[in-house]
Amino acid sequence: MTDYTPTKDDKFSFGLWTVGWQGVDVFGGPVRPALDPVESVHRLAELGAAAITFHDDDLVPDDATREATLERFRKALAETGLGVEMATTNLFGAPVFKDGGLTANDRTVRRYAIAKVLRNIDLAAELGAKTYVLWGGREGAESGGTKDVLAALDRYKEGLDILCSYVRDKGYDIRFALEPKPNEPRGDILLPTIGHALAFINELEEPDRVGLNPEVGHEEMAGLNFAQGISQALWHGKLFHIDLNGQHGPRFDQDLRFGAGNLRGAFWTVDAMLGAGSGRAYDGYVHFDYKPPRTEDIEGVWETARACMRNYLILKEKAQAFRADPEVAEALEAARVAELAVPTLGAGESLDDLRAESFDPEALGARGLQFERLDQLAMEHLLGVR
Repeated sequence: MTDYTPTKDDKFSFGLWTVGWQGVDVFGGPVRPALDPVESVHRLAELGAAAITFHDDDLVPDDATREATLERFRKALAETGLGVEMATTNLFGAPVFKDGGLTANDRTVRRYAIAKVLRNIDLAAELGAKTYVLWGGREGAESGGTKDVLAALDRYKEGLDILCSYVRDKGYDIRFALEPKPNEPRGDILLPTIGHALAFINELEEPDRVGLNPEVGHEEMAGLNFAQGISQALWHGKLFHIDLNGQHGPRFDQDLRFGAGNLRGAFWTVDAMLGAGSGRAYDGYVHFDYKPPRTEDIEGVWETARACMRNYLILKEKAQAFRADPEVAEALEAARVAELAVPTLGAGESLDDLRAESFDPEALGARGLQFERLDQLAMEHLLGVR
């Protein structure tokens, strides 16, 4: 049996807010005590993680103890070899952000939000983070009359342009990654999907500095195919970061451990991250953004973190075996999958050549595509019978 023990070469990463989640939800308070970030660093390193991420408030909730907290955190990083690969800012939890941060109607709130982000960008750069994620969980509305969406998008653009300019002027080696989500906590969130965010990025002053941090659960909440979504982000060169977790379709954001929920979707997600046979693979950190369930004590928290990494490695092995299977190669050829990479209009061909060609649409329409055989082979690899 394969040893699915992770190493730092796997580039697994966790947020302080994931393993540190106390099990709070709208129906109940904490079920676990607050977790010291230093303990998170040590335990995740022991499990084989390579890096850690944080919101500003996860790491430094109290300015009065800021320097002492950061000194302990830096010491833990040095002791374990764990890195900080991404950071973000909490613009959704405090009452001041009840109408959003960068798109709040109140101009003073927007100015405070930018100042808060700038301060944490400085810390992110100091700790070596290369990616800065922006999740606009409160950037939205419940009622159409309360939000001028065109003006909100203007302010969103202004905010990103300011942040990009700041990073450029400071000389920081940091890129921004937008994290789409359709709803929750707002009724309707701005930039709800990968496609919306890609279109928005094209309107920025420095679009090359901004990409995406898609999350499994967020896209599946919208009823979308995550593997196809990240493939499009790769096609645009915009998959700067990724959040893996589990989700059971379009419902509340479950944040299950990776592999739980839509297992077939998880298989195709890993296949897409590996390049899906095309060679265009994701090469960044594999970040798990999940929540250990309320049912678990602190040891259960570390079991779920271990399971996220283990499930990814299992699915990686199965996706690689699928792509290496000779029978799969035959099925791919029968399904003409590789033919899709051949230009429809060949080199030197004209539209007149195309129009002069003789077609038999009835024969083409009657021909079976053999997709089911290929899909069944994938299913059998996933089920472990091949």
